[in-house]
Amino acid sequence: MAGKIEARLKELAIELPQAASPAANYVPYAVSGNLVFVAGQVPFWNGELKYIGRLGHDTDIETGQAAARTCALNIIAQVRAACGGDLDRVKRIVKIGVFINSTPDFDKQPVVANGASDLLVEIFGDAGRHARFAVGSNVLPMGVAVEIDAVVEIE
Repeated sequence: MAGKIEARLKELAIELPQAASPAANYVPYAVSGNLVFVAGQVPFWNGELKYIGRLGHDTDIETGQAAARTCALNIIAQVRAACGGDLDRVKRIVKIGVFINSTPDFDKQPVVANGASDLLVEIFGDAGRHARFAVGSNVLPMGVAVEIDAVVEIE
């Protein structure tokens, strides 16, 4: 029987991607006590890199939000793997860190980050409300528009 969060994903018609393998010498997540530290997730969708570009140059806010949403879906996929497939073990999304590939004059990083934040609240309800930072970066790996890491409390 599907759990509450899996049912919520189905109700929202949200599909999770495959949990991506690390691109270098690190693990995609580390569990320490009741916390899952999720490594920075870029907008991969089942092995295909999406959303290349720089906000304020060749990428608009809506595309940046879609990139952030895809990163958040990848975070959830990693957390599901960390929880042995049971997303009902998630007690709270504690914090996300959002890096946005942007020009020096672009100042809407929080608006872009809402693509991830809104999704986490939509899926997890109050447990999805989190602390966060959203900062601009002059470059991100592989030229992606957004990269996000997370800390998640689990049971």
